[in-house]
Amino acid sequence: MHQTAVGFFILLVAGVMNASFTLPMKFTRNWNWENTWLVWTLFALVIFPPLAAFATIPQLGQLYGEVATGLVITVAIFGAGWGIAQVLFGLAVDSIGIALTFSIVLGISAAVGSVIPLIRLHPEKLLTTGGLITFAGVALVIVGVAICAVAGRRREEAMAVRDGRPKANMGRGLAFAILCGFGAALVNFGLAFGGPLLEGAKRHGAAELWAGNAVWLPLMLAGSIPNLVYCMYLLNKNKTADRYGRPGTASYWFLAAVMAFFWFASTALYGIATGKLGSWGTILGWPLFMSLIVITASILGIITGEWKGSGKQPLRIQVGGVVVLVLAVFVLAAASRWV
Repeated sequence: MHQTAVGFFILLVAGVMNASFTLPMKFTRNWNWENTWLVWTLFALVIFPPLAAFATIPQLGQLYGEVATGLVITVAIFGAGWGIAQVLFGLAVDSIGIALTFSIVLGISAAVGSVIPLIRLHPEKLLTTGGLITFAGVALVIVGVAICAVAGRRREEAMAVRDGRPKANMGRGLAFAILCGFGAALVNFGLAFGGPLLEGAKRHGAAELWAGNAVWLPLMLAGSIPNLVYCMYLLNKNKTADRYGRPGTASYWFLAAVMAFFWFASTALYGIATGKLGSWGTILGWPLFMSLIVITASILGIITGEWKGSGKQPLRIQVGGVVVLVLAVFVLAAASRWV
């Protein structure tokens, strides 16, 4: 039980870090989104994963040579799919706004990322007490995120009327967000189905805390490719590559690196937490992680004034969604007693 409590605490820290990793973007105003995201991609997906893996896992090359090549390729495919989902996230935000996109993506990701590993890894547990409570917790996550989606949509409609912005392309944006939600869950699939890599890392002398780095390396390197390609496309389309040389932007590289550190560290901590939660780590941990991200992002949004000018009703709905998500956290925590 002590290990489970430690796992929940680590998940809390990971959720807070993940929800806040984009805050430095508020201070890179002389760069376009693609400028910041390209540097973030280089640090978070190309530089940090190899550094972490080679620093924490002995004989890494030998490890990859020992496990089935198909497994490493499968993990990389999960990463590439997740990378494509990141691109779809940006396209969805352009169409329906960040609040609604964020909620749809995390809701679908929480459900798919938890239920599929449960069905695949523990089919005999589906109708047990632990399985049913897990389903109830995931359902609450979906409901809570859906309520937050309504609140976000109301907020963005109010802000659009106030600022005179054009109406969103709902059909296109919803399609991108739904596809992104399925793709976002692939990160958890890589960890859930990459068990032989985790076990192999520990056999080679890696501490249990850092075994997940054996999965993150191929997953994130593959995930970097769609992100890099999309950023380069936007740099060319928007003619924004020259912004890297603008006066006063040297500190932006550091800010993007901080973003990358927070994101990568939150993902690594998620992997550590799943190890503390036992064989159901990725099943219980993923919806908990998604819930904590939405809860933290909602609190940060209120603190930083993102809801100013939207009226009282959207904020009340958002608070209601957060309350449901908090309840989901307690239900999923209770499920850990029966698994």
